[in-house]
Amino acid sequence: MLDYKEHMARAVEYIEKNLTSEIDLSACANACGYSKYHFLRVFREVSGMTPADYIRKRRLGEIAKRILKSDDYISEIAFAYGFNSKENFTRAFKDEFRILPTEYRLSQHSIKLCEPLSFEVKPFFVTPEIITIPGFSLTVYKSDEDCPPNFWNKYHAKKLSLRLSGGKVCEDYGVCIWNDSENKLDYFIGIRTEDEEGDTPGTEEINIPGGLYALFRTPVTTHADFVNTIHRTWKYIYTVWLPQSGYKHTGSYEFESYIEQSHMFSEKIHIPIEKK
Repeated sequence: MLDYKEHMARAVEYIEKNLTSEIDLSACANACGYSKYHFLRVFREVSGMTPADYIRKRRLGEIAKRILKSDDYISEIAFAYGFNSKENFTRAFKDEFRILPTEYRLSQHSIKLCEPLSFEVKPFFVTPEIITIPGFSLTVYKSDEDCPPNFWNKYHAKKLSLRLSGGKVCEDYGVCIWNDSENKLDYFIGIRTEDEEGDTPGTEEINIPGGLYALFRTPVTTHADFVNTIHRTWKYIYTVWLPQSGYKHTGSYEFESYIEQSHMFSEKIHIPIEKK
């Protein structure tokens, strides 16, 4: 597998150099010394994506960055990355992020971008505080997306936080709990009920129990890498910290919170715990 990854790194380098050009998959295969068939199979094995999916996600990620950094027409940015029509680009962007590119430029919120594949394992850790918090309630919308980042995109694009708060900026909470009856994760986004002074149709109230929590603060990062850093932190919590910590998850609500408008690009993650 190590040799495969070294070879795939050459293909990734070729793709990165040609994101604004037409990319031939045979040329990608040549870059790493494989047949096209072998390249397609190995790339998917090491990345979890087909090369075509990866190229599309990378182009959309770079376009999203440029949408915020420049005043160029969105269609011109899309054309530079190989999209042959405004309609095709808009459809691809909405399929990926569940919002329109114009909504993204207007809201300028953090979204999950596909960054260049790296096969280097970089050390990552976050040390939590073990704290006790009082219970509180949240007024939330239930997610209609399988992927929480896509629901965050819709939440920000529709300015649902400001709608709930009556126009004031306040902390937003993403809350999740495992639904045993439906065998899936239920996810919600909203604000503290005490901050609710606006419109609440379509919401519900969740009571977060007080008790012992592990509080993680995600490393401060950039706008482009914020959501990816959040995901790295969640992965670290479940694959490294919890198994080694001497604590176990209580099964109650876990939640993440931050203020998008602060531009601090760090969030708090609370995990309800008890001693093993």
